[in-house]
Amino acid sequence: MSGIQIAKTNNNKTYYGGEKITALYGRLSRDDELVGDSNSIVHQKEMLAKYAKEHGFTNTAFYIDDGFSGTNFNRPDFQRMMSDAEEGKIATIIVKDMSRFGRDYIMVGYYTEIYFPNSDIRFIAINDQVDTVSATDNDFTPFKNIMNEWYAKDTSKKIKAVLKTKGNSGKHLSTLPPFGYKKDPNDKEKWIVDEEAASTVKEIFDLYIGGLKINDIAKRLTEEGKETPQLYAMKRGLKYRGRSPYPEIWNNSTIRYILVQMAYTGCTVNFQTYRKSFKSKKMAFHPKDEWKIFEDTQPAIIDRQTFDTVQKMREHKRVYIKSNETNMFSGLLYCADCGGLLTIQRYKKNHDYDHFYCSTYRKKKKGLCTPHRIRVKDLKEVILQDLRKICEYVVFHEKEFIENYLKSTTVEQQKAQAKVQSELSKTTARIEEINGIIRKLYEDNVKGKMTDERFDFLAKSYETEQTELRAKTEELKKIIAATEQDNDNLKKFLKIVEHYLCIEELTPEILHSFIDKIYIDETEIFDGKKMQGVRIVYNFVGAIVLPQYCY
Repeated sequence: MSGIQIAKTNNNKTYYGGEKITALYGRLSRDDELVGDSNSIVHQKEMLAKYAKEHGFTNTAFYIDDGFSGTNFNRPDFQRMMSDAEEGKIATIIVKDMSRFGRDYIMVGYYTEIYFPNSDIRFIAINDQVDTVSATDNDFTPFKNIMNEWYAKDTSKKIKAVLKTKGNSGKHLSTLPPFGYKKDPNDKEKWIVDEEAASTVKEIFDLYIGGLKINDIAKRLTEEGKETPQLYAMKRGLKYRGRSPYPEIWNNSTIRYILVQMAYTGCTVNFQTYRKSFKSKKMAFHPKDEWKIFEDTQPAIIDRQTFDTVQKMREHKRVYIKSNETNMFSGLLYCADCGGLLTIQRYKKNHDYDHFYCSTYRKKKKGLCTPHRIRVKDLKEVILQDLRKICEYVVFHEKEFIENYLKSTTVEQQKAQAKVQSELSKTTARIEEINGIIRKLYEDNVKGKMTDERFDFLAKSYETEQTELRAKTEELKKIIAATEQDNDNLKKFLKIVEHYLCIEELTPEILHSFIDKIYIDETEIFDGKKMQGVRIVYNFVGAIVLPQYCY
């Protein structure tokens, strides 16, 4: 047994007794696939094996990364190879060419010029005729590395241009449909509903809107045996991004991801994210006003009202107390005097005494505010009664409600628009005035009436002012556009009322669907009786003043 080398594997690492490894490394990215068969993994393995055999390299082992960019050095098998190198198990690394090893000239240069020589590892790039044993033959290698990185950068630009065109046309940029959808077998560009997965998506939204915590939703789905998106894909041979070591267990991040996917409303949302550099895989988010949204591109799984309610509930970041009961009013209650949020105070023995306090007052900042104390029980009753009255009024007096709303909003819009329009006219006139001044300055300079230094100083000053005015003009135009556009807030509110015609009890779903903010006044004494004002600001339509006959 003394002359025989035994290979063992453990945790994806290759161990060889005695003789060091000749590592044959191959890589293929999705971009490289466009080039043709020359870069295929099969071709690379054949070339590497043939070269090793012809040049007397023994104890060979393949390290292959299929589908990984050359700018990314966190490739699984590359890391495995480097781990074996650090443990002193590798004598030689052979690649087809420098680009297969990587396309980041700094990282490639570090490995080939510093790390490998210091570790006594021979590096060979066959097609580029690079061999670290012959150091004099490698003078051109850094330039090859730079060219490889340039190629990766150029490829990245071309891909971005293609994706931009595709995204602006309303097509899906994601190659994988979100959980709940699948590709249409007759048209791969379209998504259709995957009924089995979609039922789980609907359940997640229903549970959350019903007041259940994200962590509890994850536990419930796991207990019910509902397949996670990863497990669902694995069982059906589908591709899936991300890999959890426990695919059968639902986690909080998966639930959160599903709850924010606007695609479930039937629309396509492009350009939400971007990469800061072609070398980086880390994603950053574009501002929402830069997103491209295309409506009705696939059947909706979640209606828009439900989706918007969920986003509003998430925005308010509901608070959960020790009793595991949700504070449904979290983020909605404000002090009418100081504007601070109201926080809840619980009583263990009798929840009838649970109440809200002004947060400013509770911080014991004496003199800044007063308690604004209101019982949770009383507040729920007030809100419920007001909701019922509002819904009844809208249903039976819809025409009157619409007329009153349009009358009040029209007056406000006209005043605001007139003010902004006047400011825009002044700004535009000043821009034109500056254009005339700059032209005059230029003529004076040409005619010799003004020195170059004086001209440069004045021209720069006016150009700075003009730049600021142009920026201001764009902002004013946006404000005018917002006031001039067809306001569909009324339709949205009417739709909510239609959805909840008969309200029997106050639930988190109903509360957040209807109400934007609630202002609580301090308790006062009128005619010997304690009285407290509660002002409700409704979503889309603001505060609603009901006619006297409704009381």
